[in-house]
Amino acid sequence: MNGRDLTILGYREGPLVGHALRVARHLTRQKMREPEILSLLKQVIENPLAHASDPRLGGLPAALIEEANRPYFIERDAPAPCPVWGEGLESGALLQMNNAARLPVAVRGALMPDAHQGYGLPIGGVLATDNCVIPYAVGVDIACRMKLSVLDIPPARLESMRNQLVTVLRRETQFGTGSTLRRKEDHPVLNADWSITPLVRKLRAEKAPAQLGTSGSGNHFVEFGILTLAADEMGLKAGQYMALLSHSGSRGSGAMIAGHYSRLAMSLHPELPPDLKYLAWLDLDSEPGQEYMAAMNLMGEYAAANHAVIHRKIAKALGVKVLAGVENHHNFAWREQHDGRELIVHRKGATPAGAGVLGMIPGSMASPGFVVRGRGNDRSLNSASHGAGRAMSRTAAKATFRWASIRPMLEKAGVQLLSAGIDENPLAYKDIETVMSQQTDLVDVIARFDPKIVRMADEGERPED
Repeated sequence: MNGRDLTILGYREGPLVGHALRVARHLTRQKMREPEILSLLKQVIENPLAHASDPRLGGLPAALIEEANRPYFIERDAPAPCPVWGEGLESGALLQMNNAARLPVAVRGALMPDAHQGYGLPIGGVLATDNCVIPYAVGVDIACRMKLSVLDIPPARLESMRNQLVTVLRRETQFGTGSTLRRKEDHPVLNADWSITPLVRKLRAEKAPAQLGTSGSGNHFVEFGILTLAADEMGLKAGQYMALLSHSGSRGSGAMIAGHYSRLAMSLHPELPPDLKYLAWLDLDSEPGQEYMAAMNLMGEYAAANHAVIHRKIAKALGVKVLAGVENHHNFAWREQHDGRELIVHRKGATPAGAGVLGMIPGSMASPGFVVRGRGNDRSLNSASHGAGRAMSRTAAKATFRWASIRPMLEKAGVQLLSAGIDENPLAYKDIETVMSQQTDLVDVIARFDPKIVRMADEGERPED
């Protein structure tokens, strides 16, 4: 007698089959024949309560009842469709996207050309779900976003103003895990509704005001550069402009909300196998799902406020006006209409690229970024990459590179780097030009941004991107 004999009777594979086999062996030792044993075990699975007190069964009916009441994972009959953009993507990212496509709540997805492995959904992963939200498919840095401001400074003045630009960048920005401003800034977001949950109220009382206007660590940055418009766009004439570009998210507040609801989602779905546990979801008909969506949207407002404060302070310190701008999230979940119904579209490290929608896709500290206009490609769920994407892990980059070999590259690109970790050097990233060439059906490039003065978190800061 083996496990297959018992699964034919209807016993679920796993601990329960093992327990039933032990009972069967015990009954064999008691001189019961195999047909009798199978008949008895069939009766047990059909009506465990009727055999609850049978001492021969060693507690099997109780175990069967417990097992029957335990939720278990039922994946889709066939994986959700997930087209892939780009070539040679790392196997870990592809596997994570394939895993997401197995979820019973998955409708369809897409993988962007900058994709690399993350937690749950890969960075560069897009996933549409039915009436639920997956915290880890949004990411730990909720509403991480880009903001570009075009300044009324002639680009020719960059060199003559360099010292002033460096001073302002150092004085008006603050980076790092747990970083706060000495003097708190004000913004209408602090008057929004923070009464969603006790956790959110606590964040409003403590962390959020102190970190408003700060930047994170990892790949977060604030930089000055030259924006080149080949044609009249963004309400500007073709030509070159000085611009300010920032990349950051919702800071410690977003991280705490992400952590809380990710743990909650996993606790609500113990049936998920280990390779899918980080894709646990919250039903939007449930209180936790509604709380998370409300908190996530608030963090979207808060992240936008962070950038607004940074850009406001720098423009004021320089005494300049902002002529135009572009900004967008790339770690978020949107309610969108696709396939004739409302879906929740998660973009984890992916830029919204609906028809006519403007967005910003950065490169690295020594390579260009691009202002793009979405083409509304529904196969990608109206999405594009959020950057160049990592070519190697942080650990590998730290072990491989030294600044002595990177600085000549920065000098050649005309980039002055004020601070950064070696794991953020340009060679740790994919070639942005190649990535952009792999998504010409997703976006049109309307402007190029070349970084010139870059500030990131200091070496050694724990990444929180």
